[in-house]
Amino acid sequence: QVQLVESGGELVQAGGSLRLSCAASGRTLVNGIVGWFRQAPGKDREFVARISWSGTPSYSSSVRGRFTISRDNTQNTVYLQMSSLKPEDTAVYYCAARLQLSLGLLPSEYDYWGQGTQVTVSS
Repeated sequence: QVQLVESGGELVQAGGSLRLSCAASGRTLVNGIVGWFRQAPGKDREFVARISWSGTPSYSSSVRGRFTISRDNTQNTVYLQMSSLKPEDTAVYYCAARLQLSLGLLPSEYDYWGQGTQVTVSS
């Protein structure tokens, strides 16, 4: 079992920055991937970014250049540093983990999910 807990979501003004954290427990997440997805009201979950535990990142085109995903294997934590935030970034952000390496662009690829953290970007 892997448990994931997101934190760091809050209200922020457009153009601001925010760092989300995803803390994993219950099992060491090696040789797999951790992804960030987001879901706005009335919309499906959307891929944001993912990282392997070796540090290889991928981003959606909508956030590339503004968001940075990173990991601290010592703390078993993955971070999403968000900069130049826009109102359209407003959503519940979810952390997800997969225990095998994959492209990781689809929600169905992941085995474990956190409860989400709300990010609201005001204009």
